[in-house]
Amino acid sequence: MIVGILKEIKVAENRVCMTPAGVEVMCENDHVVLVETQAGVGSGFSDTAYLGAGAEIVATSEEVYRRAEMVMHVKEPQPSEYPLIREGQIVFTYFHFAAEEELTLAMIASGSICVAYETIIGSDGSLPLLTPMSEVAGRMATQEAAKYVERTQGGRGVLLGGVPGVMPATVLVRGGGTVGTHAAQMACGLGAKVYLLDTSLDRLRHLAEVMPKNCFPIMSSSATVRELIQEADVVIGAVLVHGAKAPKLVTREMLKTMKSGAVMVDVAIDQGGCFETSKATTHSEPTFEVDGIIHYCVANMPGAVPLTSTVALTNATLPYAVEIANKGWQESSRDNLEVRAGLNVVCGKVTYAGVAEAFGLEFTLVEDVLKSEG
Repeated sequence: MIVGILKEIKVAENRVCMTPAGVEVMCENDHVVLVETQAGVGSGFSDTAYLGAGAEIVATSEEVYRRAEMVMHVKEPQPSEYPLIREGQIVFTYFHFAAEEELTLAMIASGSICVAYETIIGSDGSLPLLTPMSEVAGRMATQEAAKYVERTQGGRGVLLGGVPGVMPATVLVRGGGTVGTHAAQMACGLGAKVYLLDTSLDRLRHLAEVMPKNCFPIMSSSATVRELIQEADVVIGAVLVHGAKAPKLVTREMLKTMKSGAVMVDVAIDQGGCFETSKATTHSEPTFEVDGIIHYCVANMPGAVPLTSTVALTNATLPYAVEIANKGWQESSRDNLEVRAGLNVVCGKVTYAGVAEAFGLEFTLVEDVLKSEG
């Protein structure tokens, strides 16, 4: 198969979807790999490194789209790319369709096969391609919060861990999954007082056993959030509804009860955000203020640490990319339930229930599409 590695064009996105080491593995499996020139520069990988791994360097994204049977990205295709995507072409990337109606409709119209990193499900129920970036984003959430809660950044002017004789900051983390756990670990490591909220009692029991003593796992409820948010210097939204829009867990009314200069970091912004007042921002303009509360809502947080992120992403995506390239999307989807779960839009049909529900679109079982495709 001819596989295309595209340069990211989303604002301040420095990751690339595959390292030279990953390209070498693809070539060892007898696939032709096209890499758009300068695709890896933001992550520290030169065109020369890709050539050494066996890739062919091509000058434009148009050529990659024209020649490749499968194209790979990190972020969702941007509007300028929509006309380049061909019927029957495999597009393998993070899509987060449920938060982007224009993108969803464009991919339906293209007739392409959209395999979404974020909905591939492991045999153990995990999200193997979402996990590495969730780990990065969770840790970054605390790192960014620590910066923006500084007075010079418009925040309250507190140090997360305090100092001897001074109380540490209070951090409220909504969601005890991968993002929330890593955010809480970082905040605890800095010495903050951390409330980690989740709705699963089993998960809370596990967190109570493994988290540091300055982390307090608590059952989440609206009443609990209303109470604790008044104490918080930092609030981190880390709630994921698999393949669907994130619920709005912090309302505009709650902001009025918060400390002026507190910081809210919405890691769920890729899925529409879990704060009512959230709107997507970029690394160049990462924050905005509502009612005296600093909001950090960057939609591609791991793009700020592209070397770490690119290596972690390639480690996770490469086995799936190899399987799809080796077998084609039909056979790999029939043989592998994990790949099948990644099919969101196929040949003009929406095959992921959460996406169809988000926009009132017709839903088609992926098994029916596979039958019709022979």
